[in-house]
This record gives sequence, structure tokens and C-alpha cells, in this order.
Amino acid sequence: MPTTSHPTPSGIRADLRPENIRDAVIRLAGNSQDGIQSAGAMLARLAGRSAQDVMTYMTIPSTISGGPSLFQVRVGTGEVLSPGDEADFLVAFYQHSYEDNIGFLREGGVLLYDSDNVQPDPDDRRFVRVGIPITGLTVEALGGTAKDKGKNVFVLGLLAKIFSLDVDKLKRLLTEKFGGKNESVLNTALMAFHAGFAYPVGNMLSTRYQFEPSEKSDGPAQVTMDGNQALAYGLIAAGVRYGAAYPITPWTTVMEVLRAELPKYGGLFVQCEDEIAAVSMAIGFSYSGHLAITGSSGPGISLKTEAIGWATMAEMPLIIVNVQRGGPSTGLPTNVEQSDLYQAIFGGHGDSPRVVLAPSTVEDCFYIALEAARIARDHSTPVIILSDASLATRIQAFDEPDLARLVVEFAPNLTPRAPGFRPYPLDGLTQHAPPGTPMAGGTYPTVTGLEHDEMGHPTGSPRIHSAMTAKRRLKLQRLAAEIPVPEIYGDPSGEVLLVGWGSTYGPIHEAVKVARAAGESLSSIHIRHLNPLPDGLEKLFAGFRRIVVVEMNDEGLYGHGQLATILRARTCDAKIASLNKTSGLTFHVKEILEGVLK
Repeated sequence: MPTTSHPTPSGIRADLRPENIRDAVIRLAGNSQDGIQSAGAMLARLAGRSAQDVMTYMTIPSTISGGPSLFQVRVGTGEVLSPGDEADFLVAFYQHSYEDNIGFLREGGVLLYDSDNVQPDPDDRRFVRVGIPITGLTVEALGGTAKDKGKNVFVLGLLAKIFSLDVDKLKRLLTEKFGGKNESVLNTALMAFHAGFAYPVGNMLSTRYQFEPSEKSDGPAQVTMDGNQALAYGLIAAGVRYGAAYPITPWTTVMEVLRAELPKYGGLFVQCEDEIAAVSMAIGFSYSGHLAITGSSGPGISLKTEAIGWATMAEMPLIIVNVQRGGPSTGLPTNVEQSDLYQAIFGGHGDSPRVVLAPSTVEDCFYIALEAARIARDHSTPVIILSDASLATRIQAFDEPDLARLVVEFAPNLTPRAPGFRPYPLDGLTQHAPPGTPMAGGTYPTVTGLEHDEMGHPTGSPRIHSAMTAKRRLKLQRLAAEIPVPEIYGDPSGEVLLVGWGSTYGPIHEAVKVARAAGESLSSIHIRHLNPLPDGLEKLFAGFRRIVVVEMNDEGLYGHGQLATILRARTCDAKIASLNKTSGLTFHVKEILEGVLK
């Protein structure tokens, strides 16, 4: 957290003359029932509304009984690419919060702890320690019946004072959060906030802080949301109006948004009794002429696999979202992993090619939905979007999309079909005729999971099966020729090229920036289209001595992660190596630098 000091005139308290800062990493550590996610999310949304860059990171327990939880928010007036390797400011609610997270506080950082519950090591002089009886002061401010509910909002008030945050905007955020509930709930939240803001924390710190004016203050308006929200609204902008799913962490909030929003646009989202029913109903919506959405996490996608195979054989446009989590089986429901790539590309019986895309940021979650819908419609194929738990819960601010230009209005094409219409022509793209479409020739096509001829009628012909198998493959090969090769960040040739996909974008990008500033020859690309891969990667790889694929999955039996294995098979390039992580946590920038440059 680099600072520029301003001298304090004699007789004026230091906390009235805040220091300007460009960047701060604030880590809130407590239990899941303390509401630290709500407090952290408000900090993030305030940053977005203040035209600042922001990125968050959170962990929550997977058990119903709850447990240790943290929320980290990084706010900056410049580009923020990762949630930060170290915290500048740690708020510890409990002893375990302090012990588990003190290792993430940078030397010289500020430890703010609840002195009612935490006893820090008195011999540890690496940090500025500020003890405040948060629990007792919250109870005192709200009355004994409130117990310690509201500690999160009390701390939000403390942070507002320490970082000179916009109090009016924060109070509006509190009103938006609690205004729809009983009036007493909002009043209690505002009382807790004002109590925290009024506490003389400046007497315990050498100074307060103030973010420098944002470079984006005169730019376009920003929106602030998490990846699941961005994905849901991207689907709506893409003209998707129907879908079905079953709840599962961390996918569920996508369906919650769609279930609330689609009826506003004349659509419908159905929560089904299980995963198989959900994907089947979504396929039914697509069969009727509407591009539909279904989604889940890895275990649910396993259950949907047979029906996805049906959609592949029938060449039915369909969007399937997989918000990945740690696996296999129930695995790590609330932790991140990128271990479903093989499942997405190869998870089906027979030769069943399907398109696989992966967003890299919260903003890209919005735009990847538009891309998925375009490909599904144009190529009449299932498209799988591989998001993950990190993107799902991460909050970022980005420029408001130009909805007037981007929004797609789509309706089933019931135009009468001419005589000789063939939905599955061997010499062209599949074009379905929704039920009810007039057929001038009087012959109606069939849609089936059986191998079929050009009219969709079942057939066991070896010749036709070979031709249709090639047809389903060739359309993905044609798509590969349309996909642009990823742009290189850094020099177009050199020592090391980092290759990533999905939510590893930020740490990889920041690692390259740090390495290049230190004179290291390091560049990177990020692959958005995972199947088919864009043509021309082998030419790009030829300019580097080493290719290192950074991904959050296991190195496998032969020492290579899932994307690395696919790239080695695609390019026959033996210099492709892997840097893998399977802790259920995101990559730190220093982990990438140490792993690649050591």
C-alpha cells in the first residue's frame, strides 16, 4: 500500500490529515455467520460506484453449521488484476481468525482485532496492532437484545473512518441492503455503522488513509457485480429467455437471478426436481425454437451428460454452464478448481464434439454469454461455459456494457419451409424447424437421439453414420478457423510464455507485469475458446523457449495438467510444461513467479 505522506501541522490530530494511497488490500476474517461477506461486498460496491478498480476474494465453509470464513477486497485507483498476495489491513474477529490469517498480513501492515475475543502475540512487533472491543461496543450501541449481531456493520463504520470513505454512499448501500426488510433492521444497521464511524480509532493509528482520485472518474459509468450475476445478465442480453436447473453450490445464484429476471422479459426459468429433469427440460425449450440454458457444478454436469449427448447427436443449440468447484464427487463445494475441463470436452459416450468456452474475469462472464449464444445458434450445437467458484463469488467493477448495441431479441423462426427442406444437410449447417412450422412439401422432419439421415429419420446406414459423424466434427473445425489467436501480453518471443484459462487471468497478468519490470523475459496468453482451440497456436508457441501452462488442477499421471495435456496433443510441442495447484485456493502472484522463474 504505497503512500505519499502529508505533513501534519502542529496542533492538528494526525487522523484529520489522511495520507493519499493508490491501493489497499483489506482482509476480513471471522465466521460465516458474522456477515463479513456483506460488509466486504459493500466495500467493493462502494469502490465501483467511486469509479475505482476493485477485486474480491472469499472463502466460506461448506458445512451447514458454518465455520471460519474470510473476505478480502482490494481497492485501487489504478488497474487491479488480483485480490492481492498480502493484506495491508487485517480485521480479526476471533482468535482463530488472527492465528489463521496473520501470515497474510504484510510486515508493517495494520492488525485491527476484537480485543473481546483476540489476544495477539505480544512479542510480534512486525505489525501495527489496534485492539478494539468490537463485540462489546456493538452490544452497547444496539442494546443487549441485539447481542453481537451487527459487528460487521460496526467494522464497516470503522473502515469508513480509517479510509475516509464516502459515508453517504455507504449509507445508501446499507439502505439498499436492508431497506426491504423491517424498518427496525435498517435502523439497527445504521446505528451500528454510526457507532463504528464515531469510534476514535484515529487515536490508535498514526494516520488515516484516503484513496487518490480515480483516473476513471471522467470515464463511462461502471457496474459492480459478481461473476454469477454478470453471467446471468449476459445470458439475458444474449436473448436467452428460457432455462431449467437444480440448485448446487456455487452455481445456484445464476439460476436465482434468471428465475427472478426472465419473467420480466416474457420468459421462464424452472427449478426442477433433479439434474436430469433440468437438462431435459432445457433441451425441450431449445427444441421449441428458443435457445435455452441449464447449469450446475461438476457433480450435476455428470448427471446431465447423457442428455447433453442427445443434444450433440440432435445438433440442438443449448448453453450449459458449469461453475467449477473442487472435486471429485462432493469434493470441495465452496472452493475453486479447474478440474472439469476433460469432463467438458470429453464427457460423453461416442464421438460427441461440443464447444467449450471459459471467461477470464467478471466482466468477461457477461460477454462470454453473448459469445456462447452466438455460437450455439449459428452452429446449432451445445456450448459449455466453464466458470469457477472464484469468478462466481468475486466482485469486480467494469464499464457498463452498451446494451443498446449488444442486446439480442430472438424469436423462433416459424417461416414456412420450402419443398425439399432438410434440417440436417450433409453439405451445410443444421437448421431446425420448430414444431408448428409449415412445411410446403408436406414432409415433416424428425428430431431424435438416434443416428439419422438428412431429414432426421433414424437410420443404421454405415455410410450415413460416417458422414454425419464427420459433419458434427467439421462444424467445430470450421469454428476453429474463425476464432482469433489470443493476444500476447508482453513480447511476441522470448524465454517463457505463460498460458492460462479461466480465473487465473489476473494473477498471471500481474506476474508478467512484475517480472517484466524486473527485467525478466516473460509473456502470457489467455485462452478463451478451449474446444475447439484457435488455429495458429503452434506458430505462437514457436517464439518461446519454454511454455508453462498455469492451471488449478492436478498434474496427472504424466506430469501435465488438463489444458497442458490437450495443448501437447494439439501442437505436438514437447516444451509445454505445467504449473498446477490443487489446494482449493486461487494462485498468488508470487507462486507463479517462484514456480516459473526458479
